[in-house]
Amino acid sequence: GFDVGGPVLTQSGNGKLFYRVVGQVQNGPTQVEFTQDNNYFIAPSVTWKPDADTTFTVLASASRTDTRGINFLPYVGTVTNAPFGRIPTNRFLGDPSSDKFTREQEMIGYQFERNLTDRVTFRQNARFAHVDVTYRGYVANGYSNIATGDIARYNWYAKDTANQANLDNQLEYRFDTGPVKHTTLFGVDLRSYRIDDYQNFQFGTVPALNIFNPVYGIGDIPFTSTPFRNFVITQKQAGAYLQDQMKLGNFTLVLSGRNDWVSTSQDNRATGALVAQRDDSQFSGRAGLIYNFDNGLAPYVSYATSYNPVIGLNAANQLLLPETGKQVEIGLKVQPRWFDGYFTVAAFNLKRQNALTTDPNNFLLQNQTGEVTSRGIEIEAVANVTSELKLIGAFTSYHLFTSRDLDPALIGKTPTNTPQMLVSGWADYTFKQGPLTGFGVGGGVRYVGSSWADAANTLEVPAVVLGDLALHYEWQNWRTALNVINVTDKTYVASCAGVTACFYGDRRRVTASVSYKW
Repeated sequence: GFDVGGPVLTQSGNGKLFYRVVGQVQNGPTQVEFTQDNNYFIAPSVTWKPDADTTFTVLASASRTDTRGINFLPYVGTVTNAPFGRIPTNRFLGDPSSDKFTREQEMIGYQFERNLTDRVTFRQNARFAHVDVTYRGYVANGYSNIATGDIARYNWYAKDTANQANLDNQLEYRFDTGPVKHTTLFGVDLRSYRIDDYQNFQFGTVPALNIFNPVYGIGDIPFTSTPFRNFVITQKQAGAYLQDQMKLGNFTLVLSGRNDWVSTSQDNRATGALVAQRDDSQFSGRAGLIYNFDNGLAPYVSYATSYNPVIGLNAANQLLLPETGKQVEIGLKVQPRWFDGYFTVAAFNLKRQNALTTDPNNFLLQNQTGEVTSRGIEIEAVANVTSELKLIGAFTSYHLFTSRDLDPALIGKTPTNTPQMLVSGWADYTFKQGPLTGFGVGGGVRYVGSSWADAANTLEVPAVVLGDLALHYEWQNWRTALNVINVTDKTYVASCAGVTACFYGDRRRVTASVSYKW
């Protein structure tokens, strides 16, 4: 990886020019056989400042991921024992002669800012993005014979491309009304999104794979079925928003509102015929109040509604509905004047309508629930106890459940793949003087709570505790480090989207790195 940038010499009177190029090449295997971790990324950017009031930045990026699909593992044989025990964490359930996953992404855009007066600033941000995804593989689908360890598989091919264009215009006006200081923001943004979606599933054509004696090399099995999906989905969105941030003494009040107009259409990709079309419009807004005490305490309260148009299709190939939400939050932020660190605690109540959830009949597809409610508390602490010792801690606990659904049996149940408690802590000590100057050691613990593998909440994925370590040494402009995650090499299931879609977590991974800055 590299990150290079700085000023470019220009002739007097031509303003200031800056450049930056960030890049990375990542190659190598993963803990699963035949599943490489190959990623390539580059992002150049240029900033031009012709004068003190004007900034124009052009940003671009390109990336490519080249690997194979992840394993969809059954609950029995990963979370619990099968008759033969557990499926090895390195076992690949597809076929290296046919399976592949590639994703290419490109983006180009700009950010423009101009101070029109001492009180008025105009901004315009634009971006065009393209993504191309190809997936080919044999997907595991539970056991065909659990006694012998044979896994059933089906054939899947997906070729999807998407183009998105965004244009956001903002006008900021700063003024006073008596003792109240205002920062108002008015904006209009436009978005265009198009997805070419081609997918095909076929069952009964791929031979089963034995867990302990896998036979690979069967090659590509042709499809004899018609595509499951062959559509073009287009979405156009326009939004207008207004926000006012008001300061009176130690009080800060933020009020904002936004209205969106969205048009979504679904066309047959082969014939061009219109399949479905929908127009939506909705207002969303928020209000937040905080008081900053002089001693570093800052209590706050906020209420917000949200509106998020979702582009895509459900398991029945119908257009997805927009997701909406309401959230109430109260909290306290603490940043003492006498202490280098901060603490935050927040309690929240969030309701999301039309939230996406995994289809229990096919874990590659999604449906929408009626409403999901999440209530909980979050605590975070960052403390630089001394110049050598740094501590970080986080705690999240919440109750997440389906509060409205067409299936009354699901009401009160927790969606799959969702732990309801997360706890983490990290400590790092770096020597600042003596013969060990520049040397540091760190360690931490992560706790991920239990979750469910089925919508009825009868199959539990156990909680897990993981430990991480780090050693690092800095000398002049050099830094070397050794990081170890899951230091005890614990084998565990990180999550399950369903009874035949469980996923192992990362086993012990050791990363050595050397970096140089100039």
